[in-house]
Amino acid sequence: MKKPAATRLDPPRNCSVCPRLASFRDANRTLYPGWHNAPVPSFGEPQARLLIVGLAPGLRGANCTGRPFTGDWAGDLLYETLLAFDFATGVYDERPDDGLTLRDTMVTNAVRCVPPENKPTTTEIRDCRTFLESTIATNGQLNSIVALGRIAHDSVVRALGEKLARAPFGHGAKHEIVAPDGRKLSLFDSYHCSRYNTNTGVLTPKMFQSVFRAVRAHLDKAGA
Repeated sequence: MKKPAATRLDPPRNCSVCPRLASFRDANRTLYPGWHNAPVPSFGEPQARLLIVGLAPGLRGANCTGRPFTGDWAGDLLYETLLAFDFATGVYDERPDDGLTLRDTMVTNAVRCVPPENKPTTTEIRDCRTFLESTIATNGQLNSIVALGRIAHDSVVRALGEKLARAPFGHGAKHEIVAPDGRKLSLFDSYHCSRYNTNTGVLTPKMFQSVFRAVRAHLDKAGA
């Protein structure tokens, strides 16, 4: 399947780059006709200094609502934290018309369509990366990226043209990476804010907040 043009920021509604994901999407349109059931576009300011990258839409979360991290536990923790550190205003109410507004921030996913069992394949992650690359390349104000989980981290590192060995994933880690266009970007790592990670204690709200506290301090030091 031919990959989409690198200048496109979001996949078309009927994107067919990943046949397995397209088939799963079509099945969900039959099962849940009132849901979004399409690639989930990025949410926030296109020229934000902060980009947050997750793994993929959840079946009953973003795949249902059409907004990243909206409608599931991961969104509860993410948007609560963004509000606490002044990366968002308004109220998060698990629906795309709740009035929540991101400030100097954009949220996206490494894979834009919901995968079966929340597990995209290596090929799907690779083929969808063109949209992440475009999102980064077209944002001239970008300063920092937060990767939620190892898969998002690896996809960001590859999108920036860096070797994984030179920027290993680790919760709370910070990497300085030079993008293909010469910009120096800061990559912050966090465990994914999934219900599984929080229920098992892999990630606590305090641990998650510590990452965004560091990002807030970094951006404040960098200035507007």
